[in-house]
Parts: sequence; structure tokens; C-alpha cells
Amino acid sequence: MSKASKRSFQAYLEMMKLSGVDELLLPSERHVVEEIVETASSPAPAVSSSKDELLVLSETVKNCSLCGELAQTRKQTVFGAGHAKAKLMFVGEAPGYDEDQQGLPFVGKAGQLLTKMIEAISLKRQEVFICNILKCRPPGNRNPLPDEVINCQPFLWQQIALIQPKIICALGKFAAQTILKTTTSISALRGQIHDYQGIKVICTFHPSYLLRNPADKKKAWEDLKQVYRELQLS
Repeated sequence: MSKASKRSFQAYLEMMKLSGVDELLLPSERHVVEEIVETASSPAPAVSSSKDELLVLSETVKNCSLCGELAQTRKQTVFGAGHAKAKLMFVGEAPGYDEDQQGLPFVGKAGQLLTKMIEAISLKRQEVFICNILKCRPPGNRNPLPDEVINCQPFLWQQIALIQPKIICALGKFAAQTILKTTTSISALRGQIHDYQGIKVICTFHPSYLLRNPADKKKAWEDLKQVYRELQLS
């Protein structure tokens, strides 16, 4: 086993431990995921075009001032990061303090947990795409306001259209409800495969919630396994 494979497997076991689950995925299933990773990271004619368009969109986001309070209080916008043609896209709620400082999504404690979750299904952060509903940090990390979500939605829709993921993993209530246009609770949305314009949507708890409620990591692991299985079929 290569060093990279060992690190991936160790991350997988660590996530299992964090989740309190003693069930292991079969080796044959892991091999399929490794093949998907190679496909996602291989050069493709459309990738450069998508990357260029995403860069243009990121500049538009950077200059956005539709939400007056957010534009005035942010240090910088947090557009998102990852592969321009990722098969798997994670969408969270909004940037926090660390994200606002660095301009990158999920780099704080919640981001560290998300990285472990990604590695647990044999992927790397650079092989997926990670972003949030809001591209600016709400003051004091408060919840996004309805008008702010409405203002920022078009940027997310454009990101999805450019990346064209096979699966979107919605992290938490705000992401799930925004993408699915529903008021249903995250607990009720979990465990099902939803649809956004032909793209499969799987909902799970936000990593920040899991840090506060570690008992629900087992449920999040079940959601990740569902993501894993659907990746095999994509």
C-alpha cells in the first residue's frame, strides 16, 4: 500500500472512530472510489473553460455590495475552492472568522472536521468543490438573513452550473433548505436522495453542529456512506 493510500485509510479509520461506527466498507467498494478519483482529477477539455469562468465569477463576487452590512463588515469574500469539474460539491452556510481572514471556505475547526469527512471517503479537498450559500461572513457569525440568502443565491446557482457536479452534499439547515427550496428540517431531509436540476442532493449535519453534538457523528457517517455509494454510480 502506498503512503498516500495509508494516509487515506488512516483518515477513514479515524472518521469511523469519531462516528462510533464499527462497520467497514468492503475493499472492492474502496477500489471503485479510487477509480472515480482518478477520473475526476484527469485532464478534460472543459476544465480550463470552467476554471476561467469560475475565476471571472469570483471577481464579480469580490465586488458585490448587495448586502450593505456584509460588504462593510467583511474582510474579504469567500468564493469557494476546489476542482473546477468536481463530481462532488459541498455547500455550507456562511464563512466564519477564519474563513473571512483567509478567504477560503471551511478552514477553521469545522473545516478540519470536514477535511476528515472528505478523506474518510477516499477523496481529497482539491478533488471536490467547497463553498457556502453566503460568500461573506455575517457579523458575529449570526445566521444568514433571508434577504442575504436571496442576494447570494445567484452566485451559487452559477457555481453549480459551471462545475456540474454529480452530487451536492448540503451541510446543515440553511444549505439544504436553500438548495431544495423547502422549510423542512435537516433531520427530516437526511437519509434521502433529493434533486436539484438533475443533480443528486444529499443532506447532512453541518460540521459545526457535529462539533457541538458529537453523538450525531454516527448519523453523519451514514450520510457520507450514501454519498460514497452514489459516487460509485456516477
